[in-house]
Parts: sequence; structure tokens; C-alpha cells
Amino acid sequence: VQLQASGGGSVQTGDSLRLSCAASGGSFSRYSVGWFRQAPGKEREFVGGISRSGAVTGYADSVKGRFTISRNNSKNTIYLQMNTLKAEDTAIYYCAADGDRLTASNYADPYDYWGQGTLVTVSS
Repeated sequence: VQLQASGGGSVQTGDSLRLSCAASGGSFSRYSVGWFRQAPGKEREFVGGISRSGAVTGYADSVKGRFTISRNNSKNTIYLQMNTLKAEDTAIYYCAADGDRLTASNYADPYDYWGQGTLVTVSS
């Protein structure tokens, strides 16, 4: 499966953005999906994930209550709604798909497929 992340941009503190991750080349409903991010000079970190069905989601503490992940399997697309953005949310955001697990892992290793990343810049 191929993943294409989009929707990044430059925003102000407190603004919102919605990222999309579009999949092609496979039945997307067979994959749990995670969002990760990597800020300049930092390691990649888990942001949140969603199960195959969309019934189960999980988030990093740093984004809990501000970010929401959803999926539309009929459109082969995952969404990351980001509200109340902070400067520390500045990073390249990646979506990743795992065909082995029903729910999304918060570790990068299990993911077989990765999108190319989309840059989010939050300035005050």
C-alpha cells in the first residue's frame, strides 16, 4: 500500500489544521494506522493511532485533548485533526500503516508502510 500525507502548512499558535493520509494499492481497512512526527533535531515520536475499524484510537499525552484521528475506509483516507496548535507541534508529520495488528502500535517498528511526510510549522 502507498501512503500520501497532505495538509501541512504554516499556522499561528492556537490555530487548527487537518492532515490527511490517503492510501492506494490495497484495502485500507486491513491496516491500523499511526501518525508520527519528527521535529528538527529530535527523534521521531508517536502522535496517535487508529484501529482498522476506527473504533479504537490512542494518543500521546502531549496531544491528547487537542488532536483527533479518524478514518474513512470507503475513501481510503485517515485524518488527523489538530486543534489549539502550539509551537512545539512544529514537525514533519508522517502516517504509517501496519497490516498485522488490529490496533495501532505507538512504536514505529511494526509499521510496514510510511508516507512521505507533511510539514507543519506553528509560529507565535
